[in-house]
Amino acid sequence: MGRLTGGDPSLLRRINSAVVLHALRAAEAPTLTDLVNVTGLSRPTVEGVVEGLMDTGLVVEAAVDENAARRQGRPARRFRFRVEAGHLLGIEIGPHRIAALLADLGGRVRGSAHVEVSETASADERLDHVRVAVADLLKRSGVARASLRAVGVASPGIVEADGTIRLGTALPQWTGLPLGERLRRSFRCPVLVENDANAAAVAEHWKGAAVGSDDVVFVLAGLSPGAGSLIGGRLHRGFGGAAGEIGALHLLGREATPEEVLSTTGEPLHPLDEAQVARVFTLAGQGDAGARAAVERYLRRLVHDVAALVLALDPELVVVGGWAAGPAGVLEPLRRELARYCLRPPRVEQSLLGEAAVATGALRLALDHVEERLFAVEGTVTARRRSGV
Repeated sequence: MGRLTGGDPSLLRRINSAVVLHALRAAEAPTLTDLVNVTGLSRPTVEGVVEGLMDTGLVVEAAVDENAARRQGRPARRFRFRVEAGHLLGIEIGPHRIAALLADLGGRVRGSAHVEVSETASADERLDHVRVAVADLLKRSGVARASLRAVGVASPGIVEADGTIRLGTALPQWTGLPLGERLRRSFRCPVLVENDANAAAVAEHWKGAAVGSDDVVFVLAGLSPGAGSLIGGRLHRGFGGAAGEIGALHLLGREATPEEVLSTTGEPLHPLDEAQVARVFTLAGQGDAGARAAVERYLRRLVHDVAALVLALDPELVVVGGWAAGPAGVLEPLRRELARYCLRPPRVEQSLLGEAAVATGALRLALDHVEERLFAVEGTVTARRRSGV
C-alpha cells in the first residue's frame, strides 16, 4: 500500500472524520480531550471535525449533568454520536411471510412488522405486501421515510450485485425479477438485496450462535436447503452469487429430488407446502413407518449436502436454522454423520435467532452499508467486490 501524503486534503479530511466518528460512537459522551487521546489527532483537527459532524447532524453536544456542574464548576463539553440521526430497515421476503425490522444507526431495533403472504402470490402481489408492511411499520414507529439511510432485503434465490434475482425457484415469477430496482422506487436511500441464507449467516455471526466464529456455514434447512458461509469473517457469495446452493446437489446424479425424498405416497410434495411437510414429520414422531423412512431419507440427503460444503470450506462451526431444524431433530444426526464423512468435523449448533435470522441479517446488511460510508476504514462483513454495487 502506498504511503499516505498530504497531497489530497479531501482524503485526509475524510479519514480524520471517520476516525473521530468511530471514536465517538464507541465511547459514552467523550470530551475533546478524550477524543484527542483516543484518535492521536491534534486538538485543532478534532475540534474542526467535531464541528463539521455537528453541522451534518451526526453528532450533538451531550447534555450536562447539572449536579456535577454545580460541584465542579463549568465542565468540559461532551459529545455523542446521534443514533437517532437516521434509521435502517431489514426486510425478509419469504414464501409465506414478509418480515421487517426498523433500527437506529446503532443497530438497535425500534420496531417490527410481519405480514402473512400466500405461497402462490405473484411477484407484484408480494412486493405490494412489502410496501404495506413497511408503511405500517414506519407509521407505528413515528419514523419518516426520509429518515431511512439504507434498506437491506433478503430473499430466496441467486442474487446478482445489482439486486436482480438471477434464479429464484422458491417464489412465483421470481427468476429474472429486478428486485433491487423495483424496491428502490419506494425509497430515497440505497437498497441492498441478498440471498436469504447468506443474510441468516451474517445475522448469526452478528448476534446469534456464531458470535466469535469467523469460519461459519449456516444451513437454512428446508425441503430444498440452502447455505450461507463466512470465510475469515467475511460473507462468501462466490463469483456469481451462487455459493451455498446445496439444494441443487441432487442434480449431480442423486436419484430423487428433495420433494420425492420426503414423500410417503410416491407423489412429490409441493416445495412450498410446509403444512404437508410438517405432517410427514408429525407422523414420523408418532411412529408411522413410512413417514420415519421418509424423514431418514431426508436427513441422509441433508447430511450429504452439508458434508460437501464442510469438506470444501472446513468451517469451525455449522449453524442449522430454517423450519426443519426443529421438527426433524437434525442436530444429532448431522453431528454424527459429519464425524464420519469429514476430516475435521465442525461444531454443529442450532440457530439462536430462529425465524428472525433472515430479517436480522438484512438489517445488518443495511447497517454495514451505512458504516462503510460513515467510517470507511476497512471493508465490512457484507461488502461486495467493487465491481458490484
